[in-house]
Amino acid sequence: MSTPDTLKYTKDHEWVRLDGDTAVIGITDHAQSELGDITYVELPAEGKKVCSGEEIAVIESVKAASDILAPIAGTVSELNSTLDDEPEAINDSPYENGWICKLTDIDTAAVDALMSAADYEAFIAG
Repeated sequence: MSTPDTLKYTKDHEWVRLDGDTAVIGITDHAQSELGDITYVELPAEGKKVCSGEEIAVIESVKAASDILAPIAGTVSELNSTLDDEPEAINDSPYENGWICKLTDIDTAAVDALMSAADYEAFIAG
């Protein structure tokens, strides 16, 4: 499984990529693999303010429905509307085409406090 070094990770299997002062949010390759075939993604409302740990999206798969939690606080500034018609993009490309949303008004220090790729890999290894 892939765990890019350029991202930060949570124990809830979300990832964050900083793009300037914007945080791009998605779920990890490990998470999508555990979920199985993803059939639907309920995206957050654009403009919604979220706190760290708050539900930001719901992913439904053939196995279960899972809440996706905001890894950091911010304001939802953009949605990956591709997921409306192609939720499987998360299975196919969790770090590129399968991102969920973007947050602005973030605290970049909160991103720095998340797990590194090495820490995340150690976490999922048990």
